Amino acid sequence: MAANFGPAGNSDSFSAACKSSLEAPGWLRDFGLDCYEYQCGQGVRIREETARELGRRAREAGISLSLHAPYFINLANPDPDSLAKTIGYVLASCQAAAWMGAGRVVIHSGALMGRTRREALDTARESLKAVLAARDQAGYGDIALCPETMGKVNQLGDLDEVLALCQVDESLIPCVDFGHLYARSFGAEDGPEAFSRMLDQMAAALGPDRAARFHSHFSRIEFTPKGGEKRHRTFADPGGFGPDPAPLMELVARRGWGPTFICESAGTQAEDALTMKRLYEAAKGAQRDEPF
Repeated sequence: MAANFGPAGNSDSFSAACKSSLEAPGWLRDFGLDCYEYQCGQGVRIREETARELGRRAREAGISLSLHAPYFINLANPDPDSLAKTIGYVLASCQAAAWMGAGRVVIHSGALMGRTRREALDTARESLKAVLAARDQAGYGDIALCPETMGKVNQLGDLDEVLALCQVDESLIPCVDFGHLYARSFGAEDGPEAFSRMLDQMAAALGPDRAARFHSHFSRIEFTPKGGEKRHRTFADPGGFGPDPAPLMELVARRGWGPTFICESAGTQAEDALTMKRLYEAAKGAQRDEPF
């Protein structure tokens, strides 16, 4: 089982060379990457014809697809009208994902809205059950929903909470955003010990097979002293922004896990995804070369 690497949306280098996202699969293949996350953060606006053509080109290029659902999804909102809207956003995302052959849809967990974390989590769990029922009834049960860890302290979505959401149904796969966890911990969640603990936590909560296939977002993140995430950075930015991808790549390689890593660097997501892939491959190579 091997890890896959690709960008969230289109990097600046892609946009400078290409005119349409339909060119992304071939460009990414030639660049040395494996996957692509189509961005619907501001709403699902892709036409069926375009989505099907993107999927066809992705299959030809050997690029796996995922899709990011609209940012304004809030599973933790107790208002029934909000839940109806959330279900609509998720179903629209699943429809677009089905058109293009994307197997995973990333969804945000939501905000606390002045409530305790437990109250917000309880609401999100019940909302997620309703979302899953609607997904299955609409015929999209083969598309995995991926609740994402969030970067701001006042958002629902630390690792414990996302893993708790994933207990609702075995079809759920966590989207572990290591940059978000770094930001909401004010830089504490970084390095070999922190990453090893997080991977152990995932295996304990989900079982080794489901944990090994986790979805991930990764970028260096700038954070504020109290609120958490401020903005995404690049691997080349000066200033010591974290987290460091190298120890995570080594740990994943040593465990033989095959997650999907989607890089969300600010403009250099393709280049930084390739850096992560090379770190991972170097760790795999070093493991093969170790004496018995």
